[in-house]
Amino acid sequence: MTASTPQAATRPLVRPDTVDTALATPDPDSFQGDLMTDAPRATVDPFAVTIRGVGEPHPARAALRAAGPIVRADAPAGGPVWIITDDALAREVFVHPRIVKDPACAPASWDPRTAGLEPAAAAQPSLTTFDGPAHERLRRAHAPLFTARRMRDYSERITAFARELLTELADTGETVDLMADFTTRFPLTVVCDVLGVPLDRTDQAIAACRGMFSDDPGEVGAAMAAFGELAAAALSDGQDGLAVELRDRVPDDITETQLHYLLFTLIYAGQLTTDPSLGFLLARVFEADRAAAEGTTTEEFVRETLRLHSPAPFSLWRFTSADIELAGVRLPARSPVLVDIQGVNTDPGRSIGPDLTFGAGPHYCTGAQLAQLELSAVVKVLRADFPGARLAVPFAELRQTDLGGIQGSRLTALPVKLRG
Repeated sequence: MTASTPQAATRPLVRPDTVDTALATPDPDSFQGDLMTDAPRATVDPFAVTIRGVGEPHPARAALRAAGPIVRADAPAGGPVWIITDDALAREVFVHPRIVKDPACAPASWDPRTAGLEPAAAAQPSLTTFDGPAHERLRRAHAPLFTARRMRDYSERITAFARELLTELADTGETVDLMADFTTRFPLTVVCDVLGVPLDRTDQAIAACRGMFSDDPGEVGAAMAAFGELAAAALSDGQDGLAVELRDRVPDDITETQLHYLLFTLIYAGQLTTDPSLGFLLARVFEADRAAAEGTTTEEFVRETLRLHSPAPFSLWRFTSADIELAGVRLPARSPVLVDIQGVNTDPGRSIGPDLTFGAGPHYCTGAQLAQLELSAVVKVLRADFPGARLAVPFAELRQTDLGGIQGSRLTALPVKLRG
């Protein structure tokens, strides 16, 4: 997750004395500046808020790549961060046993809210903060629910949602900004339906997701409370969705509050990443790359869009749990590490092979199949039902905003005439 979440007073999934010592919280005093050697410094701020053209690359991507396979920059929450720009090294980081995701291993000086950290793994079980055996247990509960086969069972419903929402907008007969509502409403409608959240609560889900971006802790707290209500609704008697199946699959010692948090992460992440991806996908469908799409399947077109416009430009935060050496650079315990997913994906020298859009290794995105199915459904509906759809402004006038930190970019607007 990239937005901050309040610390939850919940009991751990595993006892502290059963955690692999490589994953245990290191001594804060081990964070010593004099151990940080050899990594070149970034010459461009990779975390800055910027506005640029829809096809204009982020100014930091090429600069980071040119600096070397591992580059030191200033972290948004203070102190240094090491950014991985090389494909092979990135895949090593994704499976390194002493580069972990537990926020308990973050620099001691970091404010969790400023850094956008989730609760520590010992306080709140989460796929995005657990490592090792604890992560494996939790992933075994999630993964079978989100396979390509299971997601295909929802294909007709997902297509119907896309058609219904786009038709409602088209029937206004006016120019519509798809970034104003559709790119948020569609993925949240889908994820609510898949999990079993009643669809009359979609507006509540939209408001909760938007509330997570507030600088007001009270608004963030209200958003988290709303997510709790959405989770409870999905688990209520008579509901038929993956939330109920997940409840029956998680380890017995997961509490109701902890289960609600797991469902929150699925809802929020389902919107947070798919929303911006839809904007770039639609822009390509409407204008710039129609010719490029010829001869390719819809699924290939979607995957190429995700490679070019990664919904998450960086990996989620990872931290060294002990002193390590990485690509000749010595990193002390509690060193923050990021993989430059966008930079690796668009590296002209990258060999053909799987990209890093959904990560790699044990933390590969659980919702990857659902996200690609949603995006493919929208493309198919547009081409079949709205063949005359076009941009209402020249493609070159579209702008994207980098949201700052490790968040991605999003089109500022996407004005479209769905019918001629």
